[in-house]
Order: sequence, then C-alpha cells, then structure tokens
Amino acid sequence: MKLNKLKPLTCSILLGMGLLAGVTLAQAAPTTDAGQQHVLRATLKNGLRVVIVHDALAPVVTTQINYLVGGYETPKGFPGTAHALEHMMFRDSAGMTGAQLNEMTGKMGGANNAFTTNDVTQYYFEAPSQYLDILLHIEATRMSGLLLNAQDWALERGAIEQEVSRDISDPGQLAYEKAQAALYAGTGYAADALGTRPSFDKTTPSILRKFHNEWYGPNNAIFVIAGDIDPQATLAKVKQLFGAIPARATPKRAPVVLQPLKPQTIVSTTPQGTGSVSFMFRMPGQQTKDYAAMQVLFDVLSNARSSLSELAVQGKVLSASALPESFTRGGIGVIEADFPKGGDVAKTKAQVEDVIARLLKNGIPADLVDAAKRSELNKAEFNKNSSTQLANAWSLALAWQGLDSPEQAEDLIRKVTVDDVNRVARTYLKPDERVTMVLTPSQDGKRPPDSAGFGGTESFAGNDNLDVPLPAWAAQPLSKLTMPHWTLAPVSMTLDNGLHLVVQPETISKTVTVMGYIDHDDGLQEPKGKEGVGKLLSSLFDYGTADLDRAAFHQALDAISAEESGGTDPLILAPSEHFERAMQLLADNELHPALPQAGFDVQRDALARTLAGEMQSPDYKVHRAIMRGLLPADDPELREATPTTVNNLSLEDVKAYFATTYRPDLTTIVVVGDVTPAQAKAVVEKYFGSWKASGPKPDVLPRPVPLNPSGYTLVNDPYAAQDRVSFGQVLDLNLQNPDRYALTLGNDVLGGNAFASRLMVDVRVKHGYAYGVGSALQIERTRSFFKVGYGSDPDKVASVDALISKNLAAMQDTPVEADELTNAKQGEIRSIASEVSSVGRIAVSLLHWSYQGLPLDEPMVAAKHYIALTAPQVQAAFKKYLKPQHLVQVVQGPPPLKRAVTRNAEANAARDGLKKTER
Repeated sequence: MKLNKLKPLTCSILLGMGLLAGVTLAQAAPTTDAGQQHVLRATLKNGLRVVIVHDALAPVVTTQINYLVGGYETPKGFPGTAHALEHMMFRDSAGMTGAQLNEMTGKMGGANNAFTTNDVTQYYFEAPSQYLDILLHIEATRMSGLLLNAQDWALERGAIEQEVSRDISDPGQLAYEKAQAALYAGTGYAADALGTRPSFDKTTPSILRKFHNEWYGPNNAIFVIAGDIDPQATLAKVKQLFGAIPARATPKRAPVVLQPLKPQTIVSTTPQGTGSVSFMFRMPGQQTKDYAAMQVLFDVLSNARSSLSELAVQGKVLSASALPESFTRGGIGVIEADFPKGGDVAKTKAQVEDVIARLLKNGIPADLVDAAKRSELNKAEFNKNSSTQLANAWSLALAWQGLDSPEQAEDLIRKVTVDDVNRVARTYLKPDERVTMVLTPSQDGKRPPDSAGFGGTESFAGNDNLDVPLPAWAAQPLSKLTMPHWTLAPVSMTLDNGLHLVVQPETISKTVTVMGYIDHDDGLQEPKGKEGVGKLLSSLFDYGTADLDRAAFHQALDAISAEESGGTDPLILAPSEHFERAMQLLADNELHPALPQAGFDVQRDALARTLAGEMQSPDYKVHRAIMRGLLPADDPELREATPTTVNNLSLEDVKAYFATTYRPDLTTIVVVGDVTPAQAKAVVEKYFGSWKASGPKPDVLPRPVPLNPSGYTLVNDPYAAQDRVSFGQVLDLNLQNPDRYALTLGNDVLGGNAFASRLMVDVRVKHGYAYGVGSALQIERTRSFFKVGYGSDPDKVASVDALISKNLAAMQDTPVEADELTNAKQGEIRSIASEVSSVGRIAVSLLHWSYQGLPLDEPMVAAKHYIALTAPQVQAAFKKYLKPQHLVQVVQGPPPLKRAVTRNAEANAARDGLKKTER
C-alpha cells in the first residue's frame, strides 16, 4: 500500500487528492462519448459511477475503484484511519478470505495494490482481461462484505506500524510532515494520511467498521475499468454485481478554513550524502480555477531551459526541481535545490530566492509557457499507450479534479494564458507565505520519536495458508492453464555498421517510443586511475551537441514536444509526426555531444562533491558491503569512483572514453509505436548509419565469480527506527542455463510472488513482523545472484531471520506442494500479457531480450519450460544452487536486539575466519 508524497502531477494520479460533490443517486443511462467510441459511462441507481474504456493494445485490463475519502476525513484523534482501512480491505470479507484474494491475484498473474491520499483512496488491479469477472467479484465483495474482525486487525496493525516505522526513519519525511502541518494548520490537510503508531495502537475494529460504513458506499465511489474488454458486457456485469449494494449517506465534509501563515524554517539533518533547501508554498487545489495554470507554472519551472534548471547547469547548486503535491482543495508547491555536504546553505537559499524573485518581477517566458502546454497535451496522447495510464487519466480527472473527462482537463490547459501563469505565480509564490525546509547532511542523527516497540505478534497466529479452496466464481476460470496468445511481431535487423535495430509497430496512439542501450561495463572499461569517467561523461549529454548549444538543443526538443536523454541508455519519446526530427536530435546528441569545457568543470566539481558526501552515507555503505560480500576482492565491479579520482580527470579523458566506449556494434535501438519497420530503418540509417567503430570490440562482460563465503555487516544508521535487512548469495548459473526456469518457479513460491508467496504469508500476514518481505533472482549473462530483503524493528529481526531460514530449508528439503507449483506456473505464464501490456513495457522488454542475446519471444520460451517442470526439479534446483550457509547479510539501522542467522551461517563464518563488522 502506498501513500503519495511529492510525485509530479503530470506523471501519476498518486499526486492528487480529490472528492466529488453532488453525487446523484438517480439512474443514468449508459452513454458513449461523442468522438470517443471506446468509452462507455453510466451511473447505477445506487450512485456508483462507472467508466469503461476499451483499449486493444494488449489482452489486459486495469480496474481502479476510487473511494472519495482519505486522510482529510479521518476521525479526530485517529489520523491514519483511512490508511488502516485500506490495509484491512486486503483481509477477510464475507465470501472471500484475504488468503483467497492473495491466491487469486497470484494465479491470475496479476498485480494489485492500493494507496491512500488525503482525499481519495484507490484500489487497483492489473490482470489478463479474461479474468475481469474475477476482479469485479473481488471489488463488489470488498465494498459490501468487509468483515473487519479483531484478529485480522491485530495482525495487520503490526504490518502497518512497520510501514510507519520505515517512513519515519526518513528525516526528510518527518520534516515534510512538520511543514505540511504548518501550511494547513487547523484543517484535515495538516496531518499526513500515513498515520502514527499511537493512533494505530488505539484504533479498534469498530472505528474502522464505522469509517467503512460511512464512506465506502457505491454513491461515494468512481469505478474506472480500462483494457481489452467488451464495454457493454462489462457494464452489464457491473450492474449485476454492484447494483444491489445500497447507497449510504456520507457525513458532512469539513470545510477547509486556512489560517494566516507566518513564514518559518524547519531545520533537520539527514544521513543522505547531499542536503537540500526546499521552499514550500500553499497551492490552488485540483478543483479550483487556478489549477491548470499552476500545472503549467510548475512545468515551466521544471523545463530544462528555465532559470531554475540553469542553477545546476551553471554549478550554483547540485540540482534544482519544482514539484507540486495537489489536494482537491489545496496543495503544496515545492521548489528545491540540493547542495553538497559542507556546502553553503545560505548561498543555496539565496540562489533559489533570486530565481523566484526575478520570475515574479519579469514574468514567466511566453515560449516556456507554450512548451509546457504542448508537453501536457502530448502526455494525453501517450496515455493511450497503456490501459493503466488510461485508467489513471480518467481516475485523476473524475475523482481528484472533479471534471467530466480527461479531455476537459486538456481543454483547461489549452485555455491557460501567460497572464494566468504570472497571476498564479505572484499569488502563491510569496516569500512571506512559505515554509522553508533545510536538510543538512550529517552522520550524527537521532532516532525518531515513538520509534520503539512497534506492532507485530510474537507468536504464531492466524490461518492464512495459500492454496485454499477458491470461491466458485474464481475456481473454474483459474483452473485451466494454457499457453498465452503472443501479441508481438518485432522486426529485427542489423545495420552495416553493426547497430542492432528492433522495430515493433503499434498504432494505439500517434506516438513513437525509442529506447537504446550501448553495451558497456565501467568497471572493465575505465582506465586505471580514471574511475568515475563514465559517470562524468553521462552527465554531459545534457549540454547539447556540436551544432546546437544546450539552450538551442532543448528548444529544438520543446518544438516537437519530445522528451530525450542521451548516454549509454538513450531515450526519446515523441509524436509520430516528428519521428524523423526526434531521431535526428537523438543521433546528434549520441554521436556528437558538445562536451564543453565549462560544462565539464561544473559536472566534475558536482560529482566529486556529491561522492564526498555519499560515500559517508548509510545507503552507500550498505551497497558497498553487499558488493564486497558477494564479489572477490579483485573484482572489477568493486572499483570505486572517489572525489580524488574524479578531480584528477580531464576533459580529454572524457573524450577518449567516449571514443572507445560508444560504438555502433555495441548498440541496440528499439523503436515501438506508430511507425513501420521500413520507415524506422530508413530514419535510423540516415542519422546513425555514418557512425563507425574503430579497433577491436571491447570486452564488456565480467567474468563468472565463485560462490561467496558467508558474512555479516551492520551499517549503523542513527536516524532509523527500523532495520533494513538484505541477504545475498552468488548463483552458479547464467541466462543460458535452463535451470533458471526451475529457480524462478521456486522463487515465486518462496518470496517472489508478493502476497502469494510463503515469506509474505509467514512474515507479514501471519505475524505482522514486517510491512514487506521478498526474494529475487538477478540472473545475468555471466553471473547471477539470489537476494532476500525486508524491513523490521530491531526486536523482530531475529524472528524474521528465523522464518527466512525455515522457509529456505523447506524449499531444499521437501518438494513444493502441487498447488503451490501450479500457482507459480499460472502466475508466471499468465503474467506474460502484463509484461508487454504497454508501449513502454514492450520497448523495455525487447531491448533487454535483444542485447542479452535472448529470443524476442523469450516469455513464450519460458512458458514451455514452466509447463513441463515438476516439483522435484524445483527442489533439485534449490538444493543445487541455493547455499543458505553462504548468505551474506547486511543490516542497516539500529543494532538488532539479538541475531538469528540462517542455518549454519555462524559455523561457516567461524570456519572462514569472518567476523561481524560494525560501522
């Protein structure tokens, strides 16, 4: 479950918070939007509003049910009630247990989650469209039959308090909460929707039940369904399942009455390697007349050519950004700049103040306003590239913005004028009406308040085993496993210069997505003593090309509403009508970057000063501890860029590295969208065809590594209430080894399939020890790794470790149950549709399969292996490759109260002469 915090509004619906007034209870006839034959809308007699959007890109469906209630409406003294209820919606309901919900999700190969904002709580699913009926049953059951029993709450409270423990371990989160409380004192927006440990300790099932009864009625919800479905049949099923649920009278919503705001500064320290100065302002809400102009304003501030962005380009700050968090009746605008450890806070503050003052005095540049408006409208076209993006757009427009459709939101953007943007800027960006937040890097932190003794049972409780009999409406559809329908037909070709091109035509929108990869390994390729040259080179692609300086280059991108990034992972997103110009700009940046001396000087200083702070941070130390535990001491991957190596670099070093590393015969480009293979080939050849490689092709694949010895490292994080625990082990196989398929199925059973896995059921569902726990396989071309991770309070680490050890042993000692293996097979095979369910996912998948040397229908190859695998084969793979006595464990946070390591780890550590290290 997720809560929004400073997410860009134009990218995700997690930004907003919304509510709709005047929900009618009258029957509304289904309507099909004029000019949009793919959208069907209706309002049921009980007030449930339904939007059904047909999208034929992939055989998947996304459902999003938005309850128009959130943190703002929680009972006085009980912040987090909406968040707690969100968690409980995944527990037992009449006719469906939480275990059944988890098993159904896993069997469908689907994904589900929820998030709570101050005004809206959303529950969403993504699954193959053939299982839409199951998704509708689930949501109808939760709306009408949530049980909210005491045992479920006692267990889930432990998990939710672990989530709180995780978030309050971030001093930035705590400082932000203080700022929000100051900006919206006396209103429901003053408290973060997350909640607190004291509030959850006194929350009872009856409080949650009352909140559910008051707010979770159909007349207070908007149901958005998008995907490859039949709209009329879907509406008929929605009426059948939801139509009899009675409407509920919702309580009167408290008005937002703002108090006078006096400027204040909140100062804190942070364990991060860099610090920040953030100016936080009240902003217009999503249901106000100024909201569209506010969107454009923040897009302008974030533009690469803005005076705010120029602060980092000129080296005055490390980075600068502008982000809005929008409520329905208010919001918070954040303008922020980062500085290095030991940097001048006052100077950073003055630089940002000067930018804002000049913008207010001189006005917002008209060309940047035009660029921002085009960008916003272009994003609407890109939303068609995914059923999830489409659903997001409709949910945002209706539930948060209170509009009739996403098109209405686009019309509001079109109407924004330069005068509107200037008026909004001068109304809201006032220095005497802001809260300033300063985070300064320091290793001398303090544990957050109320950070001891979080929830979680200390003995086995509950009976939430997977593989329970499913409800009749789910059992039959999920019983038969067949090979999925493969929807891709990519065209693969190699140009004369060795560049590999893959093209997948898709006409769902008038856009083209281009992703690339230049195969490389800085650890192998950076000259001795030049560590960091690869990172430094990557930072310089923002400075334009040999023919277009930085301003002209970004202006050219703005002219075609394209988003671009250069380097070893080139990317460009553009309207299909501008495909050729987009590729011309991308090629110019990749083949002929400007690499100016002034930009080099700025970025070298920024990188060196950033590393100086980051290398002292707990996050960096954890990463290094894991790497050192898994890899031999002389491994190239352990090479480390330091302030000294970076400061010793010259521009000639960067140019030489560019010349030897960026080669067409190491490059893969994938084009997905409204373009034919012939068109794509012609354009790519035109702009990349002259690119030539010289000299022998470099070795970019690290050598295989032997099994690592066990190890244990404690990285002290003085700010953390919770321990973040990671386990890792080298695996003796690679992508060409078919045993990886057996390991994948076994890992799904163990901890890779979210709630439909043993670890999640054992650690979170049954005991509430952790908010999340999971295992993962990282299988690469020459080396691979097994990992387990979780977060938990120090007094529960030993208990979680013991459960992990028990479950690892069980995977090796006993074949998995037949139902578990079936679940894993079903999850892997049925999730294939979701793996390529959007243009972005298609591009990423084709790119990875291509440069890794895998077939471009790799999921179908894998599916054949999965169907044939047996439980003994899965057990044999775990016995062969998993070595629990060799696990490396790294703990970040307070020292655990006691330590329970995995089986034989202590004996193995003694044998290898290893010692516990503390930092």
